[in-house]
Amino acid sequence: MEQYEPDSLSKAQLAAMRRSMRNGRSALTRRGLLRAGGGGALTLGGLGALSGCGIPPAAQSQGGASAEDFSDKEKRVNFSNWTEYMDVAEDDKNRRPTLEAFTKRTGIKVEYAEDVNDNNEFFGKIKPQLAAGQDTGRDLICVTDWLAARLVRFGWAQKLDVANLPHAYANLAPQFRDVEWDPGRAYTYPWAGIAVVVAYNTKATGGREVTSVSQLLDDPKLKGKVGILSEMRDTMGMTMLDMGKDPEKFTTDDFDAAAARLQKAVDKRQIRRFTGNDYTSDLTKGDLAACLAWAGDVVQLQADNPDVKFHIPDSGYITGTDVLLVPNKARHKENAERLIDHYYQPEIAAELAAWINYVCPVAGVKEELAKISEEAANDPLIVPDKEMSEKSNNFRALTPKEETAYEAKFAKLTGA
Repeated sequence: MEQYEPDSLSKAQLAAMRRSMRNGRSALTRRGLLRAGGGGALTLGGLGALSGCGIPPAAQSQGGASAEDFSDKEKRVNFSNWTEYMDVAEDDKNRRPTLEAFTKRTGIKVEYAEDVNDNNEFFGKIKPQLAAGQDTGRDLICVTDWLAARLVRFGWAQKLDVANLPHAYANLAPQFRDVEWDPGRAYTYPWAGIAVVVAYNTKATGGREVTSVSQLLDDPKLKGKVGILSEMRDTMGMTMLDMGKDPEKFTTDDFDAAAARLQKAVDKRQIRRFTGNDYTSDLTKGDLAACLAWAGDVVQLQADNPDVKFHIPDSGYITGTDVLLVPNKARHKENAERLIDHYYQPEIAAELAAWINYVCPVAGVKEELAKISEEAANDPLIVPDKEMSEKSNNFRALTPKEETAYEAKFAKLTGA
């Protein structure tokens, strides 16, 4: 297994962190842009723990380290999540109905914190304790799949007890069941899927559909009005799919070929700019005629602007996931597992999906969601149909060496 030095980050990786915080998927809350018009300021202060904290490299053992479980004695669970990523009551934004339902059913109180603002920043918060074999103070965390893969690789995530996950085991949708970095979902379960689609504004395109990455990069009628995502995995994955390459098995040559294709589009000024969530305003106004977009954003934009459309390319699309995992030394592991399982009951999953509008990973949710919103239940960006599910692809886990090299190449491409 390749050794990774957590205290050693390349300039390209640091640039990628800053890019992600400034305008990437993590720059704004999951629904904050559309609900509140902006996100809070983030700093790199949390990254100090990654460079110069003196913590030794992680142990390279699989399986994680458990601690004495106080779940029976202490009826609580500490859960860290992203902001705007949980349902709230219509009459009281401080109330969270699905968490209240869990407490009512189990007697377990949830200490809920919205302290995940950025994957790398959050890693900086919890790394010192994990590396030292200490409790992070969190029993359950929600992070993006690539960071979860890193934690699993370091041996910093606990293997889940399937006996405490009957609904999760039975109801996990097929497209999320198996990933290269966590076979059989031994350590993680998805919270939500983040699908990358082609979006366009029919007014800006003159009524024309935009259906592929090829159109984004090559159609002269779109020149100067194309937005491409600043998240490396999403953009490179979608480009490789368009070129007939498998993002779950690609080589460095495949990556370089996709980068060269994007560079050609940059050089001929086909691409207006590389964007994070800020594409939403430009797409709505028509300043961008078409772009790569995150499905959850498109669902929200369509509610207010019927000119915004989307298409799933025939070549397929990239689905990232935010996942739940129990970190090492968590004090209430069984309670955390029961909370994971709670969200795999279709009626609970439906309440959450109706609020956050991202891809729901729970099979059988459609019928329950229809009781809340027929529109949401029939939206393939929330409940993928068979055709959409079959087109879903993951971006493979990268080694530390690959991550450094690929981020450097992508940073050069985007001008970051």
